[in-house]
Amino acid sequence: MFTNLAAKATGKRSSAVLSALIIAVSLSGCASTDKMTTGSISRGSSPEVVESMSAQQLASAVESLGNAYAKNPKDSTAAMRYASVLQMSGRTDQSLAVMRKLAIDYPSDRKVLAAYGKALAAAGELEPALDAVRRAQTPEYPDWKLMSAEAAILDQLGDQKEARRLYMRALELKPGEASILSNLGMSYVLEGDLKSAENYLRQAVQAPGADSRVRQNLALVVGLQGRFKEAEEIASRELSPQQAQANVAYLRQMLAQQNAWNELREEERKRN
Repeated sequence: MFTNLAAKATGKRSSAVLSALIIAVSLSGCASTDKMTTGSISRGSSPEVVESMSAQQLASAVESLGNAYAKNPKDSTAAMRYASVLQMSGRTDQSLAVMRKLAIDYPSDRKVLAAYGKALAAAGELEPALDAVRRAQTPEYPDWKLMSAEAAILDQLGDQKEARRLYMRALELKPGEASILSNLGMSYVLEGDLKSAENYLRQAVQAPGADSRVRQNLALVVGLQGRFKEAEEIASRELSPQQAQANVAYLRQMLAQQNAWNELREEERKRN
């Protein structure tokens, strides 16, 4: 689900993971004005609950929501929730198929178009995703979530200037919003400006509503600057031991994929 772009300041370290994190954070917010759920899969649950689900719980959610979807594929709420958990479980193509059908049934529904844009972006179909998100937006009543989503896709397409202009507009509509600040920070990661990225991500972490994904982004940026221990501390913060272990393992994996983890350890050892 990640698009490969080069981060100038990290040299040989690919930013495939970094560019993906932008899409993950931003579009998870834009795709559902109606709250998505995990755990209990109730209508009132928050999207953040998804992040704390075990693999077994996620599989159970896929089965439960899949049964609801099978009974009535034109129920847009059920379909969007089903597509979301499919995507969370790594079944990106199936998630996109669900949303593609729903978009055919509801070609003018803003929520459906936004969720369809999310599914397209997750599948790497960025140009169609951009079109879907733009069609979901209404200039007379602009939605900051859609604006941030559009900016995230533009970042993936390499248009950082226009992306940041949209992030700033989104912040005017929703000052201090954690997901926008996080996306803005990750935009600078894609350009290789890790100092600016850290500045915005630290603002994001302190903002109301910041979740584990925002902290993971900050941990990754700190790690890419060679501050290994600090990165692990951030990745572990305010989580249960099991979640903290999973976050640190994820952080190690992301850095290791870029042949950076051992380099960072060596750099830190030399400084100490």
